[in-house]
Amino acid sequence: MSGTTPALNLEAALDPVEAASFFRHPALSARRTGRTRSVAVALGWLDTAKGALAEEGLALEAAPGPRAPRRLIRAMPAADTPWRPGSPSAVLDSLAPDAVPAAAGGAALLPLSAFTGRRVSVPLTGAVEASLLYGTLRVEAAERAVARLTLTGPPAAVLETMRDLAGALPLLPPRASLAEEARAFARHDKLRPRRLGAPRLAADLDVEAALRGVIGHLLEVLLWHAPVAVAGEDPSGVHQMRVALRRLRSALKAFRPAADAPALRRFDQGLKGLARTLGPARDWDVFLAGLGAELAEALPGEPRIAALLEAGQRHRAAGYEALRGLLASPAFRQLVWDGVALDLEHPWRAEDNAKAAARRDAPLEDLASHMLSKAWRRMTEVGEDIADLPDAEFHALRLHGKRLRYLAELFAPLFGRKRSRRFLERVAETQEQFGLANDASVARALVAGESHGTGAWAAGVAEGWVLARSRRARSRAAKAWGDLLSTEAFWNQG
Repeated sequence: MSGTTPALNLEAALDPVEAASFFRHPALSARRTGRTRSVAVALGWLDTAKGALAEEGLALEAAPGPRAPRRLIRAMPAADTPWRPGSPSAVLDSLAPDAVPAAAGGAALLPLSAFTGRRVSVPLTGAVEASLLYGTLRVEAAERAVARLTLTGPPAAVLETMRDLAGALPLLPPRASLAEEARAFARHDKLRPRRLGAPRLAADLDVEAALRGVIGHLLEVLLWHAPVAVAGEDPSGVHQMRVALRRLRSALKAFRPAADAPALRRFDQGLKGLARTLGPARDWDVFLAGLGAELAEALPGEPRIAALLEAGQRHRAAGYEALRGLLASPAFRQLVWDGVALDLEHPWRAEDNAKAAARRDAPLEDLASHMLSKAWRRMTEVGEDIADLPDAEFHALRLHGKRLRYLAELFAPLFGRKRSRRFLERVAETQEQFGLANDASVARALVAGESHGTGAWAAGVAEGWVLARSRRARSRAAKAWGDLLSTEAFWNQG
């Protein structure tokens, strides 16, 4: 490596079934520049009986044998540090064979699980090295196959190689480190998410660091919920993916005055396409759990209502099938790696825009106040009386409110919890009531598609039910709106 740019290590999970033939795949063969090297690998992980290291997000890794050195690894990123999907576990310390980390609190260490397999490496074009670790995790009589690919080399070449390979192979950032997967397997426990919910911005971050942190956090949230969405059994998977997408798109727009570039806009368009595919699955989930369940309870045994709900189940299944196709596609995998590239390459710096550069140099709180004020003005220009707004205008108001809520949640930590708490509570309540009213409108549109033939009666009953529910929701939304308008904007307080 020449110059001062450090090498980038980027990690992807690979289906263990694909591992044996990975280096023969045409997408990789076309990039090979040298001979393959292969070595046997054996690893083990230790912790206290109560999991003291895991509690701190740590893992102690060692090769077999009493003289093998140990490595203290950060298996879970600390909550207050930035995170980028695809980042390998950080090695915090190399320890003597019998050393016990201070985080163990003096308790004895016990073996958790072991890994046996191989590490196969090959040089690729662009001075990139591909290293595939594959084998088996074992705990007593149980075992599980695992595979991890690491690309190492110049950052631009590593990113381009990973994106290219992901177009042909199912390569995505792992949802957990190998050490965390070993812990969960040994403890018969679930994997722990690295990131969930909304990102929290520290007041001392600059604008660029905040944007990078938001991208990394919300990409990780998307990846965490994607398998749940694919399974289709728990509606929270699709719902949480949609929320993460909306938060990410709102953040990209909020930071646009300070960080804009064609790569950011292309990424946003990809997120928009994913959101469109998530929409039908979520709409039918809400319909079946809400209006559909109410109709079934109110009219038990009514065959025409049963037929309407069966049609809803078919539409839901079709929505989930389309979503599975997208989440298994090269387009989704490359979208994720494009997001990782944004964090690493900072394409906004290449844009010759002095005004944007000045905004990046200004305090993050200034950008937050500017964007929150803009969103607040746009939302409140409709006035105080919203009870009788036409559906289209009410829907637009709901979207403005949603964007304001995501911005307020994102930037509130910069202004202090005491200042922002009441505003956040009231904007959340407003959005809750707006959402209930919107669910009624969506349900009406969904059943309208079934209002033909024998489904006409059931659709008519459903629409009448929706109208009654919508009136109640509009009334509650109007009250919540009045409460919100009377609340002082936390970012304008002295």
